[in-house]
Amino acid sequence: MFASLSDRLATTFRGLRGKGRLTEADIDTTLREIRIALLDADVALPVVRAFTAAVRERAMSSEVSGALNPGQQIVKIVHDQLISILGGETRRLRFAKVSPTVIVLAGLQGAGKTTLAGKLAKHLKDQGHSPLLVAADLQRPNAVDQLAVMAQRAGVDVYAPQPGNGVGDPVEVAGSSIDHAKRTLHDIVIVDTAGRLSIDVELMRELRGVRDAVQPDEILLVVDAMIGQDAVRTAEEFGAGVGFDGVVLTKLDGDARGGAALSIVTVTERPILFASTGEQLQDFETFHPDRMASRILDMGDVLTLIEQAEKAFDVRQAEDMARKVSKGEDFTLNEFLDQMQAVKKMGSFTKILGMLPGMGDMKAQLEQVDERELDRVAAIIQSMTPAERDNPKVLNASRRSRIAKGSGTQVSDVNSLVERFGEAQKMMRGMRGGKGGMPGMPGMPGMPGAPGFGGGGGKKSKGRSGRTAPKGKKSRSGNPAKRALGPSEPTTDGAESPTTPGPLEIPEDIKKLLGGSP
Repeated sequence: MFASLSDRLATTFRGLRGKGRLTEADIDTTLREIRIALLDADVALPVVRAFTAAVRERAMSSEVSGALNPGQQIVKIVHDQLISILGGETRRLRFAKVSPTVIVLAGLQGAGKTTLAGKLAKHLKDQGHSPLLVAADLQRPNAVDQLAVMAQRAGVDVYAPQPGNGVGDPVEVAGSSIDHAKRTLHDIVIVDTAGRLSIDVELMRELRGVRDAVQPDEILLVVDAMIGQDAVRTAEEFGAGVGFDGVVLTKLDGDARGGAALSIVTVTERPILFASTGEQLQDFETFHPDRMASRILDMGDVLTLIEQAEKAFDVRQAEDMARKVSKGEDFTLNEFLDQMQAVKKMGSFTKILGMLPGMGDMKAQLEQVDERELDRVAAIIQSMTPAERDNPKVLNASRRSRIAKGSGTQVSDVNSLVERFGEAQKMMRGMRGGKGGMPGMPGMPGMPGAPGFGGGGGKKSKGRSGRTAPKGKKSRSGNPAKRALGPSEPTTDGAESPTTPGPLEIPEDIKKLLGGSP
């Protein structure tokens, strides 16, 4: 959503790099470009004025003039100000002291309230709660049926005593849902209310009735982030007519310019609690102002990426994989498939890679990523027998032809997968750290005192040919400087006498640390 704004800001800051000192003209030019970028992103004019005024005040202070890198300091100031207009700190849901906690969803028709209700229910269920969805939208056709479907997908219960489609009293449904939740031991009630194509008196009257009937702990305004300035006006009218405690932004994965997200907090003085970033139930996240500001400035969002990975990857599978790596065991195609499916749960490749810092310059490459490649690889693996997945070496030409037909791919695709899997197995074997090398550094020559370096590893010294010097005979050094000193006297074990310079002696505890023999 913020692609255009990110590009404009990146271009603006690029001109500040390398400057040891910023003049007032440099700051004015930068602020003018920032102002144009924000207005182009459909940010409300009062917000733009307040934003640029705050940036100017800090940019003209000693904070920038005394900085070693003034350009980076300006970026930091803009980052801090973005966090401020996005709400400052992360706002969490307020839970009732006495169960159930009641959450009312309000908003215009088409904002995505019903879908959002299912996402919020799943989000809370994953945190250990027992949510109940309440079908209080009795106006929109099939709204009750849609909420029932969302409840089934999220694995939660739904309370829908009225059929909807214009039949039933939403205030009565909302009021009776609280007693039903207490009887059925649900600790959270999420009320899905009706919307309209525009603000009207009837909508506000109905919402006030639902509010008074359930006495909610949170009223969340669901706003379509793609409607720009209209989102801000809608929030102002809902605030005046009913009141709300926080905002949920939907369709943040769209191609709108993002002005709603940057304007709504400042204008309404209400925080953004959640963001919907896709069509799937898992495309839902807590809104963090600092992380969103980092995304806008192409600084990445590694914390969110880690959180999503923790949800997607199974802890037991990860421990088994770590054990195999440490022991140098081969992992199978079944485990390879499990890892791919876990990655797929995190979302699209474009979304995942976009959370890494500095990926803004690779937008064109990210857009060319074929999201269906994982599906093709999964189809190939699933067309194999269990024995073939455990040991790909048995895949002869006839087997590969059968797998290609079964997966709807070409034999060359099967060959490519097997080849890449073989390379991955080699990499996994190398990660265990081989003998004679530094710990965790496979294939690296041993350190002094470690096997393979010289005579300090606790073994007999060997010549260039690799043979141990015969016992009782004088050894001939391969070092010309040492040969000039004359032959050394043999000792009882065939090693050189202490009078001849020998290998550097390493203490035994250091040898252990470096991987050498004690």
